[in-house]
Amino acid sequence: MARFEWKGKSLEELKKLSLDEFASLVTARERRRLKRGFSHAEQKLLEKIRKNPQGFHRTRCRSMVIIPEMIGAKIGVHNGKEYVPVEIKPEMVGHRLGEFALTRKPVKHSAPGFGATRSSKFVPLK
Repeated sequence: MARFEWKGKSLEELKKLSLDEFASLVTARERRRLKRGFSHAEQKLLEKIRKNPQGFHRTRCRSMVIIPEMIGAKIGVHNGKEYVPVEIKPEMVGHRLGEFALTRKPVKHSAPGFGATRSSKFVPLK
């Protein structure tokens, strides 16, 4: 099994990094977000994760950047209707929580609906 590395850093090295050192490794947009600091709700979520890293925590902070200390946590991310369970893996570091809880379902077309015209009901076999 290959050892996990992210931008030349192992998982142990990533977890030891301070927030400023980690910010220097992510993309410009995430770096700017981290340098501004966390909102009150994001700070609360981080405190809950630090207190109980194995528990399930629900949040609506879809724009929160995933940092190394969140690895292994199970978070319910709100998608507008329900909380989607997301387990934070090392590959998710530097992304946003909302990227892993989709807000729209894929469209599945089926038969024409009630009140459809005769011509729109015709579906060719091939």
